[in-house]
Amino acid sequence: MKKIEAVIRPEKLDILKARLDEIGYPGMSVTEIRGHGKQRGVVHQFRGTEYKTSFLPKIKVEIVVPDAQVKKLIDGISEVCKSGTVGDGKVFVTTVENAVRLRTGESGDIAVS
Repeated sequence: MKKIEAVIRPEKLDILKARLDEIGYPGMSVTEIRGHGKQRGVVHQFRGTEYKTSFLPKIKVEIVVPDAQVKKLIDGISEVCKSGTVGDGKVFVTTVENAVRLRTGESGDIAVS
């Protein structure tokens, strides 16, 4: 199993949720986060004074899937979240050793299906 963590722009969340529903991934965990990458924040101007926002709002979407479905999921995320500009986000893939569905006690791939 793999855990997909996608850090995306907040305005892309509803579009991503709809896309994931279409391709068969209705379940996800969503966290509001703040951070910056290479852009190191944004400089704003207000009433003639510049100020810098170092940490920008982002959304982290987490989904655990069987190994065979990783490419399909990453392709779906990329389709809707990629605009080609700095700040689109990143997708991280990590290995999950096991998962257990608390209600039934099922474990492994069946627990995340």
